[in-house]
Amino acid sequence: MAKSYGSKRIVVGAHYGLMDWLSQRVTAVLMAAFTIVLLVQVLMPGEIGYTPWAAIFATRWMKALTFVVIVAVLWHAWVGVRDIWMDYVKPVSVRLFLQVFSIVWLVGCAGWAIQVLWRL
Repeated sequence: MAKSYGSKRIVVGAHYGLMDWLSQRVTAVLMAAFTIVLLVQVLMPGEIGYTPWAAIFATRWMKALTFVVIVAVLWHAWVGVRDIWMDYVKPVSVRLFLQVFSIVWLVGCAGWAIQVLWRL
């Protein structure tokens, strides 16, 4: 007698749901921690201007932390935007174009952010 209930589903796909979910949470925590560190430094008593602002990013540890956060922001953005394209854009050619455009845009933003960071 054959079962007429349940499923014999074959799970297919990229199998990256858990990793994407985890990477979104880890990058969000990292960005929140960076925001707190930055706020603590900015809210210290004293005048706020270009010189104190540049002094915050002059230390090597702050540049390294900022670089890590830039990478985290880019990864966070890529996972989110890629999921939007995969969920809501059905024509494969349009989805591929949008994904390639997103990658090029994010790499350009990374280059610009790193250039600004090391120019200080």
